[in-house]
Amino acid sequence: MLSCDICGETVTSEPDMKAHLLIVHMENEVICPFCKLSGVNYDEMCFHIETAHFEQNELERSFARINTIQIRTSDNRKDNTLQCRMEVNSGVHSACASNHPKISAQSLPNDGTLKHKAFYSENLTESRKFLKSKEKEYDPSKIKGSIYETMYSPPECPFCGRIEDCSQDMENHVKTKHADLLDTPSEDHDQPLYDCPMCGLICTNYHILQEHVDLHLEESNFGQGIDRVQCSRDLELAHQLQQEEDRKRRSEESRQEMGEFQKLQRQYGLDNSGGYKQQQLRNMEIEVNRGRMHPSEFHRRKADMMESLAIGIDDGKTRTSGIIEALYRYYQNAATDVRRVWLSTGVDHFHSSFGDKGWGCGYRNFQMLLSSLLQNDAYDDSLKGMSIPCIPKIQSMIEDAWKEGFDPQGASQLNNRLQGTKAWIGACEVYTLLTSLRVKCRIVDFHKSTGPLGTHPRLFEWILNYYSSEREGSPKVVCTSKPPIYLQHQGHSRTVVGIEERKNRTLCLLIFDPGCPSREMQKLLKQDMEASNLKQLRKFVGNLKHKQYQIVAVEGVLSSEEKVARRQASQVFTAEKIP
Repeated sequence: MLSCDICGETVTSEPDMKAHLLIVHMENEVICPFCKLSGVNYDEMCFHIETAHFEQNELERSFARINTIQIRTSDNRKDNTLQCRMEVNSGVHSACASNHPKISAQSLPNDGTLKHKAFYSENLTESRKFLKSKEKEYDPSKIKGSIYETMYSPPECPFCGRIEDCSQDMENHVKTKHADLLDTPSEDHDQPLYDCPMCGLICTNYHILQEHVDLHLEESNFGQGIDRVQCSRDLELAHQLQQEEDRKRRSEESRQEMGEFQKLQRQYGLDNSGGYKQQQLRNMEIEVNRGRMHPSEFHRRKADMMESLAIGIDDGKTRTSGIIEALYRYYQNAATDVRRVWLSTGVDHFHSSFGDKGWGCGYRNFQMLLSSLLQNDAYDDSLKGMSIPCIPKIQSMIEDAWKEGFDPQGASQLNNRLQGTKAWIGACEVYTLLTSLRVKCRIVDFHKSTGPLGTHPRLFEWILNYYSSEREGSPKVVCTSKPPIYLQHQGHSRTVVGIEERKNRTLCLLIFDPGCPSREMQKLLKQDMEASNLKQLRKFVGNLKHKQYQIVAVEGVLSSEEKVARRQASQVFTAEKIP
């Protein structure tokens, strides 16, 4: 490769260089690439450059040599050569360095080589304008031998300031004294090369490599900034999605809880769907529509119900009396498999009606218990000649007991209201009502099974002890003075009216169930009652397998002071637990 000393153009062979000189510089204007001098021939211009611009010319030749060095790049970053700025530092004196141009990334062609032509491109336009203005001042025919004598002083060394007579002597001086400053590493010398750790680009200067790596780091930081922004957006989106999922989950849980709560309200009669009166009328209308009740019967029952509600006394439509006496006769004359039996005082059976079917068992069991107490003279003082109240009246009596201060926690659970609802009542409400009437009673909680297969033999033993303290020497049938026992378990309640001890020493409870209709109970009143009729009353140990049972047992009458003490104790309601 040959480089033109005038314009820096690079050609491949000597004939091409000659053609270039003839066409570009001989037939056209010859312009100095350094000081814009024009109007001289080629030989004069070469002499001018050698004498006046010796240091620039040497740099030009150095660039021509550097032009042959190819900058290698890695396969994965072939397009990064334009980002690598190469700066040639020849170490010349500051007086010369002020004229040095810099080769930037913009001057590099796509093949990664340095082209000297770009070194002068920025001066061509201004140079030509300047030379045009000087055409008339210089005569090419007269300039040789005199132009430099009038315009230029003897050459001065740009490095040490020495003055020589001619340019040849100056050239020899510079080459001998300052050769180290003009020497530029070539491809034949051992020159250190620096590899970019990121893209594999090879640079010959450490500072250029550092600038190149800085560009990588800026790009990386920019990418990381974008990644951080994207990550922040992703986290925000994930947070929003999580919040939305949590909101939906809480909404679904709240909806399920509300559904379960409403289901429990309907089950326990707290859904404001009406009470005894509304249910009685609605069920009788259904019976009429189905043809199972005559309209005249409907109106008669309606009138009786309204009268009963007005005076607060049960109409007796579901009442069956005399069963205890019938049982006494049966055990005296039959029941050969029974060793001994204990019966409570007289008890009337009450079964559920149209108005309380599905929720009135607790009220009906209270009516049974109260019917026994009203037949016992020991309770005349506390009950004051009461009659069996109807269900709405019982609800009103419990509300009155709450108002006195009994069982505030239970009152709160039932919203302090029973009248006009189908709310269930249990052992606590029966205890509260009896205590407010000055009837002494106790609650015993059999909170877990005490026998195999979930049975409760301790419950049977407790009831046996309640009815009889001395078993030996007593007759086969014992009519005690003990009232019946209120028996509560999950979802239902019944009344225990006696207990059998069979010849094999097993125990069997005799129970009145409010779910049993009057027509079945009345079969027990027949003189020729058979053992099969007692099947609906008898409950053996294996028949009672609920998880928990509670009983309310009556023990006597309370004084006024005892009533006040029990009211105070009911602020935190507790029960005796067995075991």
